[in-house]
Amino acid sequence: MSAPVLPGANAFVVGHPIKHSRSPLIHGHWLRRYGIVGSYKRVDVPPDGLPTFLNSLAERGFRGGNVTIPHKEAAYRLAGELTDRARRLEAVNTVWLDDGRLHGDNTDILGYVAHLDQTLGTGWEAGIDSALVLGAGGAARAVVAGLLDRGVGRILVANRTLARAEEIVGLAPPRVAAVAWADLGKHVAAANLLVNTTSLGMAGQPPLALDLRSMSADAVVSDIVYVPLETPLLADARRRHLRTVDGLGMLLHQAVPGFERWFGVRPEVTAELRALVVADIEGG
Repeated sequence: MSAPVLPGANAFVVGHPIKHSRSPLIHGHWLRRYGIVGSYKRVDVPPDGLPTFLNSLAERGFRGGNVTIPHKEAAYRLAGELTDRARRLEAVNTVWLDDGRLHGDNTDILGYVAHLDQTLGTGWEAGIDSALVLGAGGAARAVVAGLLDRGVGRILVANRTLARAEEIVGLAPPRVAAVAWADLGKHVAAANLLVNTTSLGMAGQPPLALDLRSMSADAVVSDIVYVPLETPLLADARRRHLRTVDGLGMLLHQAVPGFERWFGVRPEVTAELRALVVADIEGG
C-alpha cells in the first residue's frame, strides 16, 4: 500500500538551542510507522525571532509544531487561540494553524499522567493521597495540574526560591501548598509520591541529595530528567525497592496529541519507540 500523501504535512520543533532535541527521532519514527509522507524538523530560532517565525508558518509550509525552551511562555502570548490547558499553565508547547489562526496547547499535563498510567497501571492515583513536587518551573506546574486532575488530595511544592513555589499554589488552593526547601526532610516521609522536576541529577548537574529512608514501602519516586535515564534519585529508590517512574515517558506521551493534530493519526507509545530513544540517549 502506498503512503498517503497529505499536502503540507510538515511540522517542526522550535527552540534555542535545539540541536539536542529528540523530538525529530520520535516523530520521524511515527511518520515511518504509519506510512505518512511528511517531515518533522528542528528549527533554531532566538527569542527575538519567534514572533516572525510563528507568523510565517504557512509560508514555510508548516501545519504546526512543538515549542520548547526558551519559547513556551512567549508562544502562549503569541497564539491567537488557546486551549484551557494552555491557559491554565500559561505556556504553550504545541501549535497548529486552523483557518489561518495560530492555536496553542500544552500537552505536558497529558504526557505526565499518561506515563504514570503506562508505568504504574491504571488506578495508581487511588494509592496517592499526598505528593511532594520538587521545583517550580513549567514542568512542575504541569505535574501539579496533572496530579490535581487525577484527584490527589494534597500536593506540596518545594523550591529553593519559595516565592516561585507559591506561584503554583494558585492552581488549587488549599490542595496545593508551598514549602521551604530546607524542610524537605520532614515532608518526604509523608509523601506517597515524590516528583523531581529540577535539573538536579541531570547529566552534568549535581545529584539531588535526598534521604528516602523515611518513605513508605509502597511510595512512588518519579524523576522527569531522562539523561541519564536512571538518575541517582531513581537508583536510590530502586535500591530501597520503591516504585519508580523515569522521565522518558513524559517526553514520549506529550508528543502524541501534536502528531495527531498535524498528521491525522493518533500514534502509540510502544516499546519499540522507547528502545529507539533509549539507544540514542545511551549513544550520547
